[in-house]
Amino acid sequence: MDEVQAHRTTRFGWRAAYLIAAVGIYLVDQATKAWAVRALRFGDDRQIVRGFFDLVYAENRGIAFGQLQEGGNLGRWLFVGLAVAAAIAVFYYFLRTPRDDDRVLGACALLLAGIVGNLTDRARLGYVIDFIDIHARSYHWPTFNIADASITIGALLLAYDLVFERKKETPVVSSQ
Repeated sequence: MDEVQAHRTTRFGWRAAYLIAAVGIYLVDQATKAWAVRALRFGDDRQIVRGFFDLVYAENRGIAFGQLQEGGNLGRWLFVGLAVAAAIAVFYYFLRTPRDDDRVLGACALLLAGIVGNLTDRARLGYVIDFIDIHARSYHWPTFNIADASITIGALLLAYDLVFERKKETPVVSSQ
């Protein structure tokens, strides 16, 4: 095997590992949502940390954090289409990212897992199942799920990379 083919094989292997991790996160998301349906759906909320963390069943027909819930069937399929487009865009970016950029590859894997997790719910059920409820005193974070957390972490990693890491690569122009 020549050096170029060895490089391609290594690059493919690492990308496959990230995709396998994304599939694992997707499966955890789907399994926890199935558990939430069975265990929490009929008002059997669970208090995990008093005054901070509960598990409650919620159906989100809108977008992130329950926004735009009035879309009906048209909104459902619009959100499905947007999620498919987002997944394709993230996958394309994933394939175009250099092998040595682990933060971006990991961010893309997290984004893909989350997008596909919520897309599965929306296409299959017409809504996304949420069940993680974080709150402190009068502040109440919108109920979310594993896919939402995956999307949020992936987006934060990409934002970090775009804001901080790209600045390091910008050459300083001397006026001399």
